[in-house]
This record gives sequence, C-alpha cells and structure tokens, in this order.
Amino acid sequence: MKLHILGCYAATPRTLTNPTSQVLEIRDHMFLIDCGEGTQVQLRINRIKFSRINHIFISHLHGDHFFGLPGLISTFRLLGRDKELHIYAPKGIKEAITLLLKLGDSWTNYPLVFHELTSKEPQVIYEDDKVTVETIPLNHRVFTNGFLFKEKLRERKLNINAVAQYKIDKCYFQSIKNGKDIILDDGKIIPNKVLTFDPAAPKGYAFCSDTGYFPDIIPQIQKVDTLYHESTFLESEAHLASKTKHATAKEAAKIAKKADVGLLILGHYSTRYRSLDLFKEEAMEIFNRVALAEDGKVFEF
Repeated sequence: MKLHILGCYAATPRTLTNPTSQVLEIRDHMFLIDCGEGTQVQLRINRIKFSRINHIFISHLHGDHFFGLPGLISTFRLLGRDKELHIYAPKGIKEAITLLLKLGDSWTNYPLVFHELTSKEPQVIYEDDKVTVETIPLNHRVFTNGFLFKEKLRERKLNINAVAQYKIDKCYFQSIKNGKDIILDDGKIIPNKVLTFDPAAPKGYAFCSDTGYFPDIIPQIQKVDTLYHESTFLESEAHLASKTKHATAKEAAKIAKKADVGLLILGHYSTRYRSLDLFKEEAMEIFNRVALAEDGKVFEF
C-alpha cells in the first residue's frame, strides 16, 4: 500500500503548497482522494499515470477539496480516455460538474458515473474481491465524509516444500491457496495448514479531513494501520478550530491514541505557521507514532 501526498494544506493554493489531494495505491487500484485546485499538475510532477485512476473520492464540496476536479475530467477527455470514471461525492457534485460541461459544450467521450452520497451513517460505497471502501461521517460545516480503505484477506501462501513432499499435482494449487484440505490417493487427508502459510494481515487506511474533534469515528477506525487526520490548527488557535469545525494537532493525536492506530499522519495545515514541526511536537505530547504529510511525500506501508 502506497500513499502519495499531492497536497496537504488548507484553503488556498500557493506557489509552494497545494490544497488537499492524495493518491492511494492499494491492491492494483489507484484511488484519488480529494481533488483540490492544481491536482492534475501535481499528478504530472509526481509522475502518476492518469490512466490508472478510475475512482475518485471527494470528501466534501468546499473548493480546496474539489475545484481541481472539473479540469481533471476535461483533461481525461482531451487525452482520449474511454474507460468509465467513477466519482463518489456528496449530493450536488453531479449538478456542479455537468453544468460546467454543458456551458462549455465539452461533454466527456467516456462514461462519467456519479455516486452521490447523502447518508450520515457509515456505508460501503465500493467493493470488489480485493478491497472495500466505506464512508466515515465527519463533523464539519457542510456534509463531509472521510473514507476507510480496507484490503480483503489475501489467499493463503503455498508451502512449496510441503506440497512437494506429498507430491501434490499443480492442478490443486489454487484450491489449496483458497483454503481447501487435500485428500491423497490413499485416502489420507492433509490439512490445509500443513500445506500453506498464513497470508499477510490485510491493511487499512483511514482518511479524515475536514473535521472538528469527533470521537464518534473511533470505533470505525479502531486499530487501523494508518490514519490521516486533519490538523489545521495548533492549540494556540484552538478557538478557531472550534469555530470553523477543524481540528488541532493535539485533537488529532487524541483520536489516534483512543483508536490505537498504527501511524498518525497529520495534514491540512493552516499556512499561518512558520514550521510543520510544531504540529508534530504538539501531537507527540499525546501520541508517539506521528508523521507529517508534505506535498510530494510518499508513504509506503
């Protein structure tokens, strides 16, 4: 699992900082999470292939999280895309995007599929044989969701030495990896656990931005491997966090500690601060497994 941070700052784009956008690579998928202004430029700078993006997840309809989407949709058209593009976002996204396409007479030449979200309860919005994606309802000024990406359990790994010892034909390998026992010609049953090793534990990634301090999410993200949680402010501006329904670095750390996550990544910083290290210092007073998001940074899990 690999996470590309394309942008991790709040509000307006600047020459050296970008609003929220991420790409998560997980089990042969490349998911785009939020699409702030300048996202397609960041995709090019970070050498991420546009063609691999088939699913885009938008947390909420504030501009710093989706104003890059119309341009990206248009660029896909110019590049001759023919594959479906699925967009998961709050209700209203279809109206906003289709109005722009209509006014510019620039309808896509590929299927554009909108999945408009309205539920205030967690719901699975994408699932295949490898991963699931579910919403994490957040507490912001407008309807907002985070997203929980979870691997499904992989097939078991063959114990090649054991398979060779019992002279098992290759035609049975897939059923063994699927968890089946094997019956030999003499009727002896070889338990699957003798022929295989446990697969790697499935990983999970939780994206939670934008939100105020919201302990309601803790049961859903309990023990997730990696949590990205917004930390717009430091404690010195906690009054602004409460007013705008954003979180401080310490509040993000409290969520991480109570949920016992593997790693907390801080992001969505206000640009008023001179150093990102201040965010990490404050968070680590509460929780000691903290990393800082930075534009262009890649995390591998």
